[in-house]
Amino acid sequence: MNIALLGHGVVGSGVTSILKEEKVTDLAVSKILVARKESIKDDRFSLDFEEIINDESIDVIVECMGGIEPAHSYVKRAIEAGKHVISANKKMLANHMELFELAKSRGVKLLVEASCGGGIPCISNLQRIARNDPIFSFEGILNGTSNFILSSIFEKDLGFKEVLKKAQELGYAEQDPSDDIKGYDVCYKSVILSYFAFSKIIDPKDVFTLGIDTLSDEDIAYARKNNKTIKLIGKAGYESDRFYIYVMPHFVDERSLFGSVDSNYNIFQSSSKYLGKASFIGQGAGSYPTGHSIVQDLLDLQQKKYTEERPAFRGLVENEREGIFYIRCRDHSFDELKEEMITADSFLTRECSLRKIQECMKNCDDETMFIGEMDL
Repeated sequence: MNIALLGHGVVGSGVTSILKEEKVTDLAVSKILVARKESIKDDRFSLDFEEIINDESIDVIVECMGGIEPAHSYVKRAIEAGKHVISANKKMLANHMELFELAKSRGVKLLVEASCGGGIPCISNLQRIARNDPIFSFEGILNGTSNFILSSIFEKDLGFKEVLKKAQELGYAEQDPSDDIKGYDVCYKSVILSYFAFSKIIDPKDVFTLGIDTLSDEDIAYARKNNKTIKLIGKAGYESDRFYIYVMPHFVDERSLFGSVDSNYNIFQSSSKYLGKASFIGQGAGSYPTGHSIVQDLLDLQQKKYTEERPAFRGLVENEREGIFYIRCRDHSFDELKEEMITADSFLTRECSLRKIQECMKNCDDETMFIGEMDL
């Protein structure tokens, strides 16, 4: 099977290294698209996508460029040309879920295991569970950067800015870390996972998304005082037959399963009718973990061992799920929800719905506001 790689950075180089070192047979990287002339190392490398898309000998295109464009246009053209596609690009996929239907209509596969959870095989396991078991919900720590930051803050007593800088030095965080610390990365992954868990196509704009970018010493002190740690978690599922999907910091027991997942590790947990809770833990990002998932998709494609997707439909997000929330806010937007005051600016809410939190947020002028769900 002849392979073309789009991009040869952290992820792309991981793929070529694994294929070379493990001597994976019958999988040959024959073309590699790069953006700069100085990245060309041998005659496989090219600056021209047209050279790749018009090469009839290429069976599968592996997209690991990142960003929405030109990645989306390249993937769409590859599918239309009858080539299989493997992608690790959660941002592009979440914003263009129609690519899955396009692939079905053209009789090719779009495999995306590497887009969620790095080296954790959460998508393939979701598909296997969903074949004969209704999935009620899932939740997960799905971003290695934010988890590294939060773990370092609580375990090493370091400040947010100090840890973020360290994460950037280690290559866990980009120079612009917005997608990681504002929760967007987890949002994109939650959208993709909802497609495989519930056959729902969700617009990322409909996902209630809060990050850890406004986390303060006050919030950290409250968590420590109550033997809790803070984790950024994506959740989706049904409550009373109403669908919810959201990303939010959570105050979890430091001795709990989620509380014990540290550094850049991720955890994904599904809940279904017969299997109950199933948890998967592993490295959520990096050259080899993500490259490993791409190679697994290549092997599945080669051996035709993939699970066929179920018909999907546009999903309505209701967010009527109820909980108790920690809120730190300087104005009075949430006064009607207050149950227990913690400080002059922070409090616990009465039990209320996510939708109610969203409605109150519309009137909030405090840009430093922090909200987290209490896992009781």
